[in-house]
Amino acid sequence: MIDNLAFKIERHNFDINNIESIENHYANNFWPIVYLLSDDNIKEAYIGETTDTAKRLKTHLKNNKKNKLSTFRLISSQRFNKSATLDIESLLIKYISGDGQYRLLNGNLGIANHNYYQKKDVYWDVFKNIWDGLRSEGLVKHSLQHIDNSDLFKFSPYKSLTQEQKNGLYLIIRNLLDDSVYNTIIEGGAGTGKTILAIFLFKLLNSDNSDFNFRDFGDDEMELKFELDKLKLKFSEPKMALVVPMSSLRNTLKKVFKNIKGLKASMVIGPAEVAKSNYDIIIVDESHRLRRRVNLGAYFGAFDKINTKLQLDKFEGNELAWMTMQSSKCIFFYDENQSIKPSDVLKADFDILKSNSDTKIEYLQSQFRVKGGNSYVKYIDDLLNCKLDDTQDLYKNKSYDFYLFENIESFISEIKLRNTEVGLSRLIAGYSWKWISNKDDSLLDIEIENTKLRWNSTNIDWVNSASAIDEVGYIHTTQGYDLNYAGIIFGNEISYSKERNEIIINKDNYYDINGKQSIKNPNDLKDFIINIYKTIMLRGIKGTYIYACDNDLRVYLKSHIKSFQDEAIKETKAPTLKIENNQFINSIPFYDLEAAAGEFSDLQSVESNKWIELPEYLKYSEDYFAFKVVGESMNKIIPNGSICLFKKYRGGSRNGKIVLAQSTEIHDNDFGSGYTVKEYSSTKSYGKESWSHQSIILNPQSFDSSFDSIVLSEEGIEDFKVVGTFEMVLF
Repeated sequence: MIDNLAFKIERHNFDINNIESIENHYANNFWPIVYLLSDDNIKEAYIGETTDTAKRLKTHLKNNKKNKLSTFRLISSQRFNKSATLDIESLLIKYISGDGQYRLLNGNLGIANHNYYQKKDVYWDVFKNIWDGLRSEGLVKHSLQHIDNSDLFKFSPYKSLTQEQKNGLYLIIRNLLDDSVYNTIIEGGAGTGKTILAIFLFKLLNSDNSDFNFRDFGDDEMELKFELDKLKLKFSEPKMALVVPMSSLRNTLKKVFKNIKGLKASMVIGPAEVAKSNYDIIIVDESHRLRRRVNLGAYFGAFDKINTKLQLDKFEGNELAWMTMQSSKCIFFYDENQSIKPSDVLKADFDILKSNSDTKIEYLQSQFRVKGGNSYVKYIDDLLNCKLDDTQDLYKNKSYDFYLFENIESFISEIKLRNTEVGLSRLIAGYSWKWISNKDDSLLDIEIENTKLRWNSTNIDWVNSASAIDEVGYIHTTQGYDLNYAGIIFGNEISYSKERNEIIINKDNYYDINGKQSIKNPNDLKDFIINIYKTIMLRGIKGTYIYACDNDLRVYLKSHIKSFQDEAIKETKAPTLKIENNQFINSIPFYDLEAAAGEFSDLQSVESNKWIELPEYLKYSEDYFAFKVVGESMNKIIPNGSICLFKKYRGGSRNGKIVLAQSTEIHDNDFGSGYTVKEYSSTKSYGKESWSHQSIILNPQSFDSSFDSIVLSEEGIEDFKVVGTFEMVLF
């Protein structure tokens, strides 16, 4: 059992005797409670909440799928109310799915997302403690931040839908039931949640209705349940495919499907594979990237064979036609503004499909990705189409970082800093440099202000590759992906004419051969390139940083985008380091860790000969202290040589936290004998009345994989002590 002031987790074997002998006060008194069924062998789990624990568990014990699970856990607290348990249940479903250790038996309908009293102030902290408890028991493995950045989480079907997405879902279900409708088109710009809805729909159609709850669908829930029942009768075991034109995203979604109960990697296919079979339902994500017979390179031969097989003229047939011919029902997720190559199926072909009486259309308009929302999307569109008034204020949004950089080194440095802080921050550029490193990896492709960079070393899932932070991606390796921060490099192929007040394109500096070959009208190339920049500028969830190679374009952008350098000076983003020998107002002890060896654990007894100024935005605490963290073992979070703020450890959960630890068993090359800064995790053994540490593991968080974890055995734990917990990097 893991006890905490806020909650309790208890574990039992999943059988009738243990259910009937539950001694939990809350479970026995109809108190809202969260429960978790699991089995370590088959790696499956189910999560729920209830006010009648015994009855609900007995019902699950009669279920042919759930009675194969061997363990149930009860999560209870005097602080729980119905809203809190619904929320914690939904969070556990989403994060355990993203953790990837267990495949969930839950359906994906009814995931709650509502506000209630103290949701952020209290219950998010309760959930984080619950998560640490489950990590300590080994049920889950990853930190919440790691999961937030993972594709398993980003593309999970266990998401609550927006009202627009629900409207799209209702339309699709009605159209699947309507024999007069063959095609459904869901239109929406970048970041409006098209891929999420596509995966949600796929999971929905491949799950048992008994695994769903409908509480998050309001007044429509009974009608939806009725429609879903009819849908299951019509398509009891539908032959389905999720078609993804881009190979990188396709491979990523294959990995996602492999980890979702009821789905298989083989369900995600490329357009050419559609010709091999007929389908009941085809769902096409990023359908604006379906191809026609233009600039296909080595794909020409296979493309022509498929047209011949389907009895289509090879010059007229295209991948859009293949979809409609090979399925009874087609669902297209489409955005004409993300068409970025001449080989993409023409907008005119989609317009013909839209005009057919057997086609229905729904629109997604709300921005689902970037925190700047629809106002940022409109601003980008107006910016690239030169529709902004010269008197209009620079773009401002407290929820979104949007800056122009005038120095490439500071631009790269800031993206790497954001990657250290929150992960998934990447450089992306227009195709304005030849890709020479693909034939000789000793060469670098891009040179800007004497800074040399390399294009992406892989086309497959580059965003998540180990070397991505030191490379530059482009449209084909980033379209469809989410980033936390996107650093966009406008290359030499794009400029600005002040006289004409318009973006201009230099074709000679655009090196995507298949992206410009066969284009006769310069305006067509301009449209493609503007679409490219518009698309990659909508990748960043938290922010977008801009650097422009062309001076005229940089001047234009500076008139509409805040300068990072100016803003940094104005906001005093980086406080001045102030270290003195004597204590002064708002100062905290600054320790020389090496000099304190042997007695640092008792901070009160260490005579600090220096004091450091605490930044104004931090509230002073007597428990704060600072010291310099040296070495590269934690460089994902703490750069070598950083002065960091720590807080004296006075009890509470340490799992998943970065700690300053002391033990005679610790030997860390960065800190010498006795001390280390690492991410803490532990394993525990449990008795009837108590628990004890079995082992403690101190994990590095480094881009250098050569660093090993420090493992303290049961014997080595006796003199182990957590001195403090990491708060933040100060300087």
